[in-house]
Amino acid sequence: MHRRTTEDFEEFALARAGDLYRQAWAMCGDRHRAEDLVQETLAKVFVKWRRIDTPYAYSQQTLLRTFLSRRRLRSSGEQPWADVPETAAVTDPMAQSDLRMSLQDALAELSRLDRAVLVLRYLEDLSVAETAERLDLSPGAVKNRSLRALARVREGSLR
Repeated sequence: MHRRTTEDFEEFALARAGDLYRQAWAMCGDRHRAEDLVQETLAKVFVKWRRIDTPYAYSQQTLLRTFLSRRRLRSSGEQPWADVPETAAVTDPMAQSDLRMSLQDALAELSRLDRAVLVLRYLEDLSVAETAERLDLSPGAVKNRSLRALARVREGSLR
């Protein structure tokens, strides 16, 4: 069995941070919260790095669960520890597109769980069964939520 090293994690984080960011942004609709979500996810993955079998699947699951359970309020005690760069290190892949902005607005109107269902089903192109497994729902619940959420998105786009 191959023992994963810190260098392996660094390679993984560099290779997958963009994918995780895209998913996080689609779920939360805010660039800064998405960056925080990816950072928190990668920190959790690093803690378990040597014991996980499928790092990307584990990181996606961790991202999803962190997004769905996040109740953390920004503490007034948080202090930046370094200068903020003029430009973000990760460019916003959803910027400068009317279609993507419409998608962001539509997703923002949905509940967290409905948003996660649509992101996994249609942006990540997962099957109903895979989505159900990741969200700990029945396949019927995924289908039902997908249909209702898509109807709300369509209804909102007709306004």
